[in-house]
Amino acid sequence: MPSDISPTARALRTLEILQARPGTTADQLAERLGVTERAARRYVGILREAGIAVDSARGPHGGYRLRRGAKLPPIVFTQGEALGLVMAVLDGQPAAVDGDDVVGAALGKVIQALPEGVGRQAAALRAYAAAAPDRYSARPDPEVTSALVAAVAARRRVALTYRSVAGSEWQAEVDPWAVVVRYGRWYLLCHSHRADAIRTYRVDRVRAVGQTAHGFEPPEGLDPVAVLEENLGTGWEFTTRVVFDAPLADVAPWVRPPMGRLTAWGDGCVLVGSTGNPRMYAQEWLPAVPFAFRVEGGPELRAAVAALAARLTAAVADT
Repeated sequence: MPSDISPTARALRTLEILQARPGTTADQLAERLGVTERAARRYVGILREAGIAVDSARGPHGGYRLRRGAKLPPIVFTQGEALGLVMAVLDGQPAAVDGDDVVGAALGKVIQALPEGVGRQAAALRAYAAAAPDRYSARPDPEVTSALVAAVAARRRVALTYRSVAGSEWQAEVDPWAVVVRYGRWYLLCHSHRADAIRTYRVDRVRAVGQTAHGFEPPEGLDPVAVLEENLGTGWEFTTRVVFDAPLADVAPWVRPPMGRLTAWGDGCVLVGSTGNPRMYAQEWLPAVPFAFRVEGGPELRAAVAALAARLTAAVADT
């Protein structure tokens, strides 16, 4: 930063750094500002004098961070940041083009607070962009999602009510390890005490959540995304087993993790998993894989594939 920058400008830059990187140390702040550590601490002092609560802590996880709930000056977006924000919202929530939608209402408030030039561009993007919803996405209830995230943060077991794809409801106590967003769907990765196993539940199918008095510790070194990918196709009501007459490397790009686990099998590969909806598995997932296959199990999936085959055969039969 040039030496002729005013102390006020440096203090505002300090605020931006702490907003973007909580836990920034004095020496890191000094390096980003191009000043000495003593000067960096002085700019933190200017923020505190202005009524902005900046906490500091020593140790390996210390540094400066803004206190939660602190009143901050208005946030200023660049045009690129503002348009990127609108694009991200519309991509994830196409209904946000409508001001009556809860996310759309929030987006409208953000756009209204933007400076004139930037706000005009953001408003135009929202008004004239057409967003088509992802047919596979599902929007969970914000209050349910918030309750699950709070339980994950507090490491507190929850009692939840869940509705399956077939419409049946059941209750279970689970240790919520993480909430993972994957391809437009929100999942709860957890340990189910009902099944005594790892489970992945669709958050949009969770009807109610209540914290219990029991705490838990997640597995050490947990990688939520990796574990979710490994378990999306397990633990459902109906077992599946599909053998493909093609090498694993060719089939793998076409197989979605919820379909099960794909492994080499002779000259081809085998897909083993489970599903709560054999009809969807047969009609939507398997036909998308462009290789010959045979369904060896379970009986529900075989029946669903047979019904689909009969319907398609009838569609091209001579009249």
